Amino acid sequence: MGLLTQGSPLNWENTKKYADYIRSHGIIQFINIYNNLKDRQKDVLKWGDEVEYMLVELDDKDEKVQLVLNGDEVLDTLQGQGEKINPNHPTLWRPEYGSYMIEGTPGQPYGGTMSEFNTVESNMGKRRREASSVLNQNEILCTITSFPRLGCPGFTKPEYPPTPFESGASKSLFFPDEAINHHPRFSTLTRNIRHRRGEKVAINVPIFKDKCTPSPFVETFPEDDGESARAALPDHIYMDCMGFGMGNCCLQVTFQACSIDEARYLYDQLATFCPIVMALSAASPFYRGHVSDIDCRWGVISASVDDRTQEERGLKPLKNDKYRIFKSRYDSIDSYLSNCGNKYNDIDLTIDEDIYNQLLGAGIDKLLAQHIAHLFIRDPLCVYEEKLQQDDENESDHFENIQSTNWQTMRFKPPPPNSDIGWRVEFRPMEVQLTDFENAAYVVFVVLLTRVILSYKLDFLIPLSKVDENLKMAQKRNAVKDGMFYFRKDIFKGCNPGLDGTSSAQNGLETDGANEEYTLMSIDTIINGQEGVFQGLIPILNCYLENMEVDVDTRCTILNYLKLIKKRASGELMTMAKWMREFVAKHPEYKQDSVISDKINYDLFVKFDRIARGQEQCPELIGNPVNKVK
Repeated sequence: MGLLTQGSPLNWENTKKYADYIRSHGIIQFINIYNNLKDRQKDVLKWGDEVEYMLVELDDKDEKVQLVLNGDEVLDTLQGQGEKINPNHPTLWRPEYGSYMIEGTPGQPYGGTMSEFNTVESNMGKRRREASSVLNQNEILCTITSFPRLGCPGFTKPEYPPTPFESGASKSLFFPDEAINHHPRFSTLTRNIRHRRGEKVAINVPIFKDKCTPSPFVETFPEDDGESARAALPDHIYMDCMGFGMGNCCLQVTFQACSIDEARYLYDQLATFCPIVMALSAASPFYRGHVSDIDCRWGVISASVDDRTQEERGLKPLKNDKYRIFKSRYDSIDSYLSNCGNKYNDIDLTIDEDIYNQLLGAGIDKLLAQHIAHLFIRDPLCVYEEKLQQDDENESDHFENIQSTNWQTMRFKPPPPNSDIGWRVEFRPMEVQLTDFENAAYVVFVVLLTRVILSYKLDFLIPLSKVDENLKMAQKRNAVKDGMFYFRKDIFKGCNPGLDGTSSAQNGLETDGANEEYTLMSIDTIINGQEGVFQGLIPILNCYLENMEVDVDTRCTILNYLKLIKKRASGELMTMAKWMREFVAKHPEYKQDSVISDKINYDLFVKFDRIARGQEQCPELIGNPVNKVK
């Protein structure tokens, strides 16, 4: 979860005093990194995945599930048994936002050989077994995107009441501060987002209207001082703090490119896939004990960290703030970085003009300068007193302070100073899946896409405004089957890096998708192809594999993963979100009122655990994959 520094974090008033100072030195640090490393070439293509886990207790007596708030202890034990005694340990463990969460990664990044695709699932299995082995009786490790009863009374173990009127971090009506990780970064982010915004964050998710769901669906909040009643919308599930977003789990992949130019190219190309893979991995239909009308967490997490003031959101005229800011700091990207993408940059980009000119003056090109100048319209949120004074030639904490709190679908990551790490990009939109097999399949699918993009010099770029429309579509219920997504028709033309980028991306763009470069497609067409429309990503990946030297076992593994993706796209297999909806709909205790009771939640998690451990098959979700030895 970004920059984890030890020290004494400042409150918002003091953080605000240093905001310009941190921005100024952050830009100097970036310029130094760029000038020192812009010509760095031939870094090895490396990559790695991050899986976030929830710690859960199954109370078999009362048939109840709770999130266990002992992530710190579990993390200390895992690190003590692993990396602290063996720097080459095959797994690494890190904290996450919730005190019921941990994050696991491979001990070392994967490299460029095809055979490494055959080790991803086994490493994930190693992580699951390793963490499960240190849990208490009745506790289980779950890869679930959103805990269905997060924020319901008694959802934590031990149970703590929310403290909306005390001087805590969130002041939530539903989410106790004890559920936030004890590292000072996390509570400081929570508190400072609220203070900067001037009010609590407001998350409103449309409720799924079942036969017996009240219409209109309106909640009352007995502990409310009036703020939540004003913020909550009818027919929506209301949530009021960072924990409802950052307390969800996800699956991410980071790639090291061979050079800065390759990283920028990958960043742009993968950005167009973010909505597609989000819809394919949809796994979070339930919020605060209710069935929602969305399938993905993205909008929830975006609203949960939206620190924009009313002026910045356009609700009041600008008086005390500098900018009208159109998105939360957790959202989709706002500009492509490569020359190929320049003509498709059709979104209004709010930038800090002074920083932009400073970057141009330092020799940084327009596209990268505007990207950084856009990130730096944000304030720092978590500043440590001990880290104010830095050596800008050899440190980058001030840059990372703002870079790491711009949580976008893609992240462009410069190398840390004085390290052997290269230019990287991070692919961030995926929902975590129930089993190691599924998570490995999605990771391998995305990594293979990068290989094909680089090998065949493919071009998937479309206007960025259309990518934003795709992202909204991706979060809708059953978008993988019902949604239509803008996608490029001819991906083999390749871009012309010689374009001066001055042509408007608006020229000749029709809103119905009837454009010569792109059109509306179903995910089935994008992934599996449709004659006369698009050849499909899976056939392209299969062609790539046929031309590569791949051992039989690895080829079998990859094809097994691609089969899952193919069948999820066609609807032959359900997404996790659809499977969860059907489980609840068929549960004998479900009253068709959009409410998920403790008993329904308990039965759901018993099923989760049995499937994840391989004790029960689930062919409608996973198919019948060839079992791997883990």
